[in-house]
Amino acid sequence: MVLGERDILLYGRGYIEDILCGRVFRISPKSFYQVNPVQTEVLYRKAMEFADLTGRERVLDAYCGVGTIGLITAKDAKEVIGVELNPDAVRDARINAKQNYITNVRFAAADAGKFMTDLAQQNVRIDVVFMDPPRAGSDEAFLSSLVKLGPKKVIYISCNPETLARDLKYLTKKGYRAKAIQPVDMFPWTEAVETVCLLSS
Repeated sequence: MVLGERDILLYGRGYIEDILCGRVFRISPKSFYQVNPVQTEVLYRKAMEFADLTGRERVLDAYCGVGTIGLITAKDAKEVIGVELNPDAVRDARINAKQNYITNVRFAAADAGKFMTDLAQQNVRIDVVFMDPPRAGSDEAFLSSLVKLGPKKVIYISCNPETLARDLKYLTKKGYRAKAIQPVDMFPWTEAVETVCLLSS
């Protein structure tokens, strides 16, 4: 939406690569990626600490982008499912899984809320959901789908404390409890902050 509908490649491969938490990530022009890799590692390591995976869990990475969280999590999970609406990002995520030799991850190009509703209707058990929505936060359709899916843990990463507070209010009314919250100074000398929150049912 921000970048327009058409890319014109003038020079190079049409994508960049970065290394994050020991994984190599390909990022196309229309794909989202955190721009401060040092603090992103701090943020994601805190998210992994909150998840406290044992290797037996099925994990859902909602709003997965190029697969960063899902692919970093995969070594500690039984299975990871990533879902993302942006088809360019999903293509990157699938390539990233291959180039990092990760086989216990699959990615779907779909609306995350509808995807979760479908999983719940199919009685697919998800133990942990990572969600990293845009600044607008999640909508009620997504959050109600999350509640229907009923994971034991939700790791909510937010770049907007106001929408995080709004969404936490909804989730706590539906039976989840906020167990831990950690802000991360993603953009020093600005007001912007990323926050990672652990919720459990």
